[in-house]
Amino acid sequence: MYIRFLNEVLYISFFFRNFAVNIKSIETMTAIQLRAELFREINPILDNEGMMLKLLKYVKKLTAKKEDPTLMTKEEFFARVDEAREQIKRGNSTRFSDREKMNEWLNSL
Repeated sequence: MYIRFLNEVLYISFFFRNFAVNIKSIETMTAIQLRAELFREINPILDNEGMMLKLLKYVKKLTAKKEDPTLMTKEEFFARVDEAREQIKRGNSTRFSDREKMNEWLNSL
């Protein structure tokens, strides 16, 4: 068990050492070249089930979609606009006489 773990550690360190050396050339690759390089680097891992599981877990973490809290439906947007208009009618608004005061207020948020 220890030898298998040591082999995985050595392989991973070799993989990342090669990855670090090639990082500068990767920055100038096209999408097709990047895909080919990725498959070349992943190919040795495909024989090791444990490493494939680790890789799959990492890829899923990379591609997990995070919900954007700023997204809203059209109805939600217009409801917020209507609420803002009501607040202005009630006098619950902030007015600025110049841009500097407005920027100061915005930066304080």
